[in-house]
Amino acid sequence: MSAPRPLRLGTRRSQLALAQSGMVAAQVTRVTGHPVELVEITTYGDVSRQALAQIGGTGVFVSALREALADGRIDFAVHSLKDLPTADPDGLVLAAIPVREDPWDVLVTHGRRTLAELPLGARIGTGSPRRMAQLRMLRPDLEVVAVRGNVDTRVGYVACGQLDAVVLARAGLARLGRLDVITEVLDATRMLPAPGQGALAIECRAADAASAELAALLAGLDDPATRAAVSAERALLAALEAGCSAPVGAYAEAATDDELLHLSAVAACVDGFDNVRLSACGPVSAAGLLGRHLAAEMLAKGAADLMGQRHPRAPLPTPSPPGSSRS
Repeated sequence: MSAPRPLRLGTRRSQLALAQSGMVAAQVTRVTGHPVELVEITTYGDVSRQALAQIGGTGVFVSALREALADGRIDFAVHSLKDLPTADPDGLVLAAIPVREDPWDVLVTHGRRTLAELPLGARIGTGSPRRMAQLRMLRPDLEVVAVRGNVDTRVGYVACGQLDAVVLARAGLARLGRLDVITEVLDATRMLPAPGQGALAIECRAADAASAELAALLAGLDDPATRAAVSAERALLAALEAGCSAPVGAYAEAATDDELLHLSAVAACVDGFDNVRLSACGPVSAAGLLGRHLAAEMLAKGAADLMGQRHPRAPLPTPSPPGSSRS
C-alpha cells in the first residue's frame, strides 16, 4: 500500500503564521495520517507598510491564500480567524476551527509597569483601531502610537525605551513561546478582543469530491464550542457592517451548562470618547442569531455613528512614530 500523499498547507511567511501552521500541520498528520508540506505565500498585508486602517484591513492577510486555494497551488490554508472577512467566499469551506487559545490582549511595558502605573502621557504602541479606542477609554491621557511589525519588532520598541508599552495578543505570544514578555493581561473587564481573536481557521475548497473528502478529514480538528463562540462574534461584526480593522471588540463564551452563550461587545470612536458596550445571552445552537440580535441593539443605540469616528470635541494629535522625541 502506498503512503498517503502529502497535503499542501498554505501559510503566510511571518514567524507567527509559520508557528501556527506548523502546529496545525502536526495535528492534521495525527488526525488524517497524511504528511503536510508548508507552502509559504506572501500576502498584501505582509508587504504593505501602511497602517491596517489605511489599507482596508479586511482580507489583506487572506486574499493571496484564497487565490492559491482556488487555483490548486495548495490543498488547505490556515488563517488567524480574526483576519477573515465575515462574508463566505464562493467555492471555499471553513473545514475546522480548532480549540481556541486565550483570546485576551496583553501589555508589554518598559520597567514592567501595569497600565495603571504608566506615567501620564505614556507612549503606547498598537496598529489596531480597536485597541486604540479601548486604551483611550481606559486612559485618555495616553499617547497612542501607530505601529506595525512582527512581535520582536514591537517588543523591541519597548526594550530600547522608544515606547513605554505595546499591546499584543496573548495567543500569538503563547504560540511563539514568548509569554515571559507579558507584564499584564487585559481581560474582558477592560479590553474586549477582536472577534475571533485567539482562534485559527482551516479553509479548503468545497467544489469537488477530493476537496469534500479532505474537508471531512479536517473536520476532525474542529472544536464545536470554539466554533459557536466565534460564530456569534463574527455574526455581530457582520451585522454591524464593520471590517476586521474597525474599533469593535467582541467575546462569547459558553455558560457553565454549555447550553447558553454569553456575548459581550463594544463599538467605539477611535479616540475612545464615546462607545456602546452591551451584552446578551442566547442558546449555543443559535450563536449567529445571538450575534445579530446584539448588533441590532448596538445599532439602535448609535453604534454605526461611532465606529471609526473621532468626536468633534476631542481632537487628537497625530501620533509620532517610534523613535521621535516627545512634544
